[in-house]
Amino acid sequence: MGTRVNTIMGAAAAALDYDAQLMLRVREGDSASFGLLLEKHRAPVINFVHRMVPEPGIAEELAQEVFLRVYRARSSYEPTAAFKTWLFRIAAHMALNWLRDQKHERGNESLDDILVDLPGRQIPDDRPSVEEILVCHVRLDQVRRAIAALPPKQRAAILMHKYEGMEYSQIAKVLGCSDSAVKSLLYRAYELLRARLAHLRTT
Repeated sequence: MGTRVNTIMGAAAAALDYDAQLMLRVREGDSASFGLLLEKHRAPVINFVHRMVPEPGIAEELAQEVFLRVYRARSSYEPTAAFKTWLFRIAAHMALNWLRDQKHERGNESLDDILVDLPGRQIPDDRPSVEEILVCHVRLDQVRRAIAALPPKQRAAILMHKYEGMEYSQIAKVLGCSDSAVKSLLYRAYELLRARLAHLRTT
């Protein structure tokens, strides 16, 4: 009987994603596992929050608070969803709450490698001239501003879908809505970006 129980428990653990297994170890007091999670997810979370929140200083504080909340929640953690989904739910909740409370979305964004599907446009990749580099920086800045101007939930959906590679179902769990609502958010967001960046296709 004991062997069968152990086998079942082992299979259940194997079914969990590796990050969820690490978090369960953190729940049991293994601080080294938390260090591994922090090392793996710190950059994506910081990038996400920076892209959501216009003030770099505030974004850094919020990103740190995300991991503090993860650690504080360790004793009650249950792997009901992929760890990344759970983590980004916390990050998105904090960013959206801040944006709602501040009632503004103005300012510069700290983004790395922002690319939007613009037909016929690619960043030169073989020995670009100084002029080409400057043009690319201008275009990237325009993309940053276009993303920053999106409504908060559309922006969050775009960032998770485009830059984190998250599926509709994951984004839905993060934002607390249905898959169809996520599709609608993304459709409206991409339409707004295409309209606002249409001039890049003709310059």
